[in-house]
Amino acid sequence: MGRPEVQKFVGALHGRRARKGVFITTGTFSAEAVTYVQKIDPKVALIDGAQLAQFMIDFDVGVLPDRAYQIKKIDSDHFDEDG
Repeated sequence: MGRPEVQKFVGALHGRRARKGVFITTGTFSAEAVTYVQKIDPKVALIDGAQLAQFMIDFDVGVLPDRAYQIKKIDSDHFDEDG
């Protein structure tokens, strides 16, 4: 996602007198877009596809468990000579 699209979004925020915004893409943001939002007011959070997927996993939104793993440890009592 490039700077022009982000600038349009910021213009819409100004039109609503908003001080903050979140711009989400399933792709990635260009370096110019990232640099642009670091220097402007209103504050805009950019969430790219990788971050979105991680948020979905972290907060169980739109995901299902695929596998469960069992972690085992040694039972030291089993090897105790008194037993």
